[in-house]
Amino acid sequence: MNDLFSAADEDDFGTGPTGDMPGRPRAPLAVRMRPRTLDELVGQAHLLKPGSPLRQLAGADGSGPAGPASIILWGPPGTGKTTLAHVIARGSGRKFVELSAITAGVKDVRRVMDQALTDRDLHGRTTVLFLDEIHRFNKAQQDALLPGVENRWVVLVAATTENPSFSVVSPLLSRSLMLTLKPLEEGDIRQLLLRAVADERGLGGTVELAGEALEHLVRLSGGDARRSLTALEAAAGVAWGEAAEHGAETVRIEAVHAERAMDAAVQRYDRAGDQHYDVASAFIKSIRGSDVDASLHYLARMLEAGEDPRFIARRLMISASEDIGMADPTALQTAVAAAQAVQLVGMPEARIILGQAVVHLAAAPKSNAAYNGINAAIADVRAGRGQGIPAHLRDAHYPGAGQLGHGKGYVYAHDQPHGIARQQYPPDDLVGRNYYEPTANGAERAIAERLERVRRIVRGG
Repeated sequence: MNDLFSAADEDDFGTGPTGDMPGRPRAPLAVRMRPRTLDELVGQAHLLKPGSPLRQLAGADGSGPAGPASIILWGPPGTGKTTLAHVIARGSGRKFVELSAITAGVKDVRRVMDQALTDRDLHGRTTVLFLDEIHRFNKAQQDALLPGVENRWVVLVAATTENPSFSVVSPLLSRSLMLTLKPLEEGDIRQLLLRAVADERGLGGTVELAGEALEHLVRLSGGDARRSLTALEAAAGVAWGEAAEHGAETVRIEAVHAERAMDAAVQRYDRAGDQHYDVASAFIKSIRGSDVDASLHYLARMLEAGEDPRFIARRLMISASEDIGMADPTALQTAVAAAQAVQLVGMPEARIILGQAVVHLAAAPKSNAAYNGINAAIADVRAGRGQGIPAHLRDAHYPGAGQLGHGKGYVYAHDQPHGIARQQYPPDDLVGRNYYEPTANGAERAIAERLERVRRIVRGG
């Protein structure tokens, strides 16, 4: 728990020699460059329009005093959730209190609520409670927030990287505004980095940033402002050290410095959250849509994020039957073989096997006829259709079955031309009902032609 305006904040966190950058401020660059007003915020233009709830809450709109509504900020890391909480808290007559759901409990929440009520009634101060990682609070802990939010003892600003619809209790959702933050665009990141190089709170123009280095930092930031600034600071440190070693007067951040500071792009992927399902959904839909390249892209994203390759293999087996089916009967064989091979081989080589299976499935002709067929059959069964079994198909091997007429009149298919017998197979109320309707795609074209002839023979058409 801490107040927003500390001595460190007023003197720009102090200065002192750290690392290879003499006189560099002790606070991280991302902290020093944190916007102090909404107008300094980069990105999130969809939330900052005149008269928007966020501007009213921050007291930045000329239409009147800020409203006391609580908000839930949902977005990936580095998109400005903490920054927005600090900006909101800078309003007149406000006190800022910060809790992390990782370490705080119900007692901490109640202590904040009690103090907030006292501050409101005795001192006329509004408490802005910033709760980070709210999705880590269980139901009882989230319920403890309700009295304060309901009675407006606090303005709750809750931040989460997971979909609040799944991670925040309904009563709290209904009492709050939910604002979705988006990853920053490349132009936003570029603007942020250039500002950090020039601004006195940042690097104060003590270094030059080469164009290639800038683009490298932008490209690999993944839309994460904090990550981009952290990488810039690290790259500046590398450049400072190299310049000092060679006695250079000018410190210039080149691409090689940026590469040493940041060598892998951040992946927006949470194996336990909505990103897991979103990427998996895009993966399967790309296979279904026959876009081989997009399918490989989403496969790569899952693998690079550490997804269990067995999960991917299971999804491929389902797709092989649901989306390809009899248009290419070998697709399921490939998917099953890939699943078995993944178990035997493991990562990182399993990526090769999964890549081959994805290419096969995405490039294969598509048919969901078998999938639709079983669904239609199940629907009829659940609706009560298909009563009984024709007597000639019933088991006739036990004593007394013959007296019941079981097996009487049954025609043995192998004794008939082409191995096809004309007789009734479905229950009486389902005679003539078609479940499987093959397409003209791939191998199903030939299946459709043969099936039409077979049905005519079997049904006597």
